[in-house]
Amino acid sequence: MLTDNPRSQRSRALLNGVGNCALLLLGSTLLAPVAVWAKCQLRIVELPVTMSGLRALATVRINDRDLDFMVDSGAFYSMLTPATAEELKLPHRRPPSGLRVRGVGGRAEVYSVRVERFALKRTEFSNVEFLVGGNELGGGAAGLLGQNFLGASDIEYDFANGVVRLVQPADECEKSPLAYWAGDQPVAEIDFSDPRAGRWAVTKGTARVNGEEMVILFDTGSPVSMLSLPSARRAGLVPGGQGVVATGLMTGVGRREVKTWIAPVQNFSIGSEQIHNTHLRFGDFVPDDFDMLIGMDFLLSHRVYVANSQGKIYFTYGGGPVFDLTAGSTPSRTEPSAEAATKADVEPLAALPTLGDAGAYARRGAALASRREFRPALEDLSRACELDPGVGRYFLMRGNVRLLVGQADPAMSDFTEAIRLEPDNVDARVARARLFAARKDVESARTDLLAADQAADSQAPIRLSIGNLYMSLDLPGAAVPQYDRWIAAHGEDVELPSAQNQRCWARALLGVELERALADCGAAVDSHPDSAHYLGDRGLVYLRMGDLNRALADYNAALRIDPRLAWALYGRGLVRLRQGALGEGEADIASARAIRPSIDKEAREHGIERP
Repeated sequence: MLTDNPRSQRSRALLNGVGNCALLLLGSTLLAPVAVWAKCQLRIVELPVTMSGLRALATVRINDRDLDFMVDSGAFYSMLTPATAEELKLPHRRPPSGLRVRGVGGRAEVYSVRVERFALKRTEFSNVEFLVGGNELGGGAAGLLGQNFLGASDIEYDFANGVVRLVQPADECEKSPLAYWAGDQPVAEIDFSDPRAGRWAVTKGTARVNGEEMVILFDTGSPVSMLSLPSARRAGLVPGGQGVVATGLMTGVGRREVKTWIAPVQNFSIGSEQIHNTHLRFGDFVPDDFDMLIGMDFLLSHRVYVANSQGKIYFTYGGGPVFDLTAGSTPSRTEPSAEAATKADVEPLAALPTLGDAGAYARRGAALASRREFRPALEDLSRACELDPGVGRYFLMRGNVRLLVGQADPAMSDFTEAIRLEPDNVDARVARARLFAARKDVESARTDLLAADQAADSQAPIRLSIGNLYMSLDLPGAAVPQYDRWIAAHGEDVELPSAQNQRCWARALLGVELERALADCGAAVDSHPDSAHYLGDRGLVYLRMGDLNRALADYNAALRIDPRLAWALYGRGLVRLRQGALGEGEADIASARAIRPSIDKEAREHGIERP
């Protein structure tokens, strides 16, 4: 989710330039007229999207390369990740003056680049500007499509069927209700409510939580719906309140991690749709101009038409949980009222309609998996594999879902078939390597990781996963180059401290380049001074360097936070033995051994010897 402040003339010129390109799409011959009413016709371009978890990915082409972009209605402007910009060798340009980019995780530093050729479906644009910055988007996304594309026309979000539709209504549609698919289904509608003027302002409206009116932001880039902390307090939801459950940390565009909670809510209403006795997530962030994100969880359970031409939003309930509450809580099993929906999500899905091709089945299967409807998801993905058995991606998608339901052997078969069909499929290689690693088959896992290393772009996001997998295989020497490449391209990413700490730990285990290891661990500790793991890992670096006092200080600090951190106990035991405190040292080592019985063997293998 991104917002902006394009105050300068330069900002407006940049936005208008890309907007003209987006409008060309809607004037192209790709648009097919669809009769809705006698005088109201809609011209529609369908943009296929595939769900990866709770991210909607569309394939675009930049300078002859196909890349997956996340559809992000909460972003005012389209962006590339820093790693993608570096991989494409796009020269930096100064961002428009007065431009600010911020999200749930705070502000992000950005620059801009110009792409010579950008294609969306079969329509190509020239010299398109993108912002660059923020964190990796997940799901392999190389960038995001923001409102400078999505807001240039009406747009329909039909994520449950794996489609986004760009729509140009005829002039006669000005006062017509535009939920053309609804038939007898109840249709809810709300008006835009955006205090900012601007052609590509993000999509906002209003809803009520426990009777309190909230400004909502429809944000397809946010995996889940979430209230800000001040807005939650207005609705009577507070950390530590009755029934409130802490659900860990979330991140957005910036580097700040946000604490989140889930709380019981008496009533949530949006338009004519009402949900009683449900739960909502809220987070410790304070946005400037909205109260609640309406995220992908809501959008997966609804079909939504954003009528920019009318200043209205139309939507129908399609079934399934409305809010994703899986982190620390059971998903809500309530349903919208009869005014907006006819079936509760606790009921089995109705028979799904037959589709025309393998791609449609694969996209619908991915959407069903994102909603945790795994049985029909597997049916759709199997149908895609049957209809087009030469596409490795379909087998990879089915294998990932099979893993989610505990079918490890069939998942392994799917990954193997995906690799047979597409030997350079990095995601399939890493997925199979992860399964081999779980089975302690180090050599097979290593073979797949070597192949993934050779096939992946130099600074690809998946290199962090490859490095972590090497560490899980106790191959720190192979992990360090992966961390080197990832860190070089992700200097502002929220995962940077974790990557730095992992690289520090790898070098500490190897006993090499200890000054570099110390710099990495120091940076990680500076970012997260209350992390027991980061403090304990730095303790091993100091121990390797012979700085026993600093090692002891870090180990003591780590164990005050987490008294059962085995490596910190073991390291402190070694420090105490070397300082002559034999009884205390042996006690620490015994405690570490009780928690991690293999720790003596692991230490010896890495040359960490008792005095």
